[in-house]
Amino acid sequence: MKALKAFGEGVIKLIDSPIPTINADQVRIRPLAVGFCGTDVDIIENRIDPAFVNYPITIGHEWCGEIEEIGSKVRSLKVGDRAVVQGIIPCNNCRECKDGHTNRCEIYDEYGFTRDGAASGAVIAKEDLVYVLQSHVSIESGVLAEPTAVVTTGFLKSNPKIGAKVLVIGDGTIGLIAATLIRNWSPSQVDVLGLRKEQESLVKQTGADNFYTSDEELLQLYDFVIEASGSKKGSEGAFRKIARGGTLLILGYIGHEVSIPVVIDDVVNGDFSIFASFGATTVAWKRTVELFNTKKLDLTFLATHRYPLADWERALDALKTAPAPRGKVLMLPQGE
Repeated sequence: MKALKAFGEGVIKLIDSPIPTINADQVRIRPLAVGFCGTDVDIIENRIDPAFVNYPITIGHEWCGEIEEIGSKVRSLKVGDRAVVQGIIPCNNCRECKDGHTNRCEIYDEYGFTRDGAASGAVIAKEDLVYVLQSHVSIESGVLAEPTAVVTTGFLKSNPKIGAKVLVIGDGTIGLIAATLIRNWSPSQVDVLGLRKEQESLVKQTGADNFYTSDEELLQLYDFVIEASGSKKGSEGAFRKIARGGTLLILGYIGHEVSIPVVIDDVVNGDFSIFASFGATTVAWKRTVELFNTKKLDLTFLATHRYPLADWERALDALKTAPAPRGKVLMLPQGE
């Protein structure tokens, strides 16, 4: 089979790789689509904290597939099931896992970072990490299960209140997912602050009430601010948009060792609650798949670009330079 493998320092190659074999408690899944995202670019260019990546690594942490082989001890899954796989693999024995914080497992292991991801012909997973998607759930939504579970983890942690006025900073994939997903927490208003006016057609499909492209257009403060831009400017601006007693949820990465100034007295006097969220918990994965399977969430509209895996260079170029509107860039390991 072919696998798209990153070697660090900008080196990435589509290479021949053996088809992995399964153990009795595992399944082999054939990837149907793989999301290409900015984090993958950071992995390729070796900009990720080295504690979280093992090179060489097959990229692909956003994906969905179809089960094509099951081990003899597998009981809850069957060949032909469309499925997604929990990205961070918990040990279930450490203190963090036992407390439900599987995203903070002390033995960090994650598909596409420390364990080969899905930009290939096959992925192996243990039965308890696999979640079946109902037939009505699109492949596009399935691919976005991982980033959606990341956002869900942040929401479950920060507990947005019913009737909150919400501001999402960022018009990329995470921001668009957040603006769509937050409707399940019954806000009174959802506004999006982005950079590209051309993203407006995608923002409208999230159900957002307003789309702004300049801080100066924001004439109010918000109860719940979601920083999803992954930019220094967006992170700095987020602190200025929180209403007194409000909450800030930081989902975006602004770069390893990049810092911003924060006026601590403003945080204290504003009585702010500030949350940061890493990865996705088992609970968030279950909640995310449930939302897809019960038709409470559909992210099909977010997939705007598709390329066969063999054309990964075009996919990477689209991720970096394609004009807006641009949502998720997909690679299709089985071709198109």
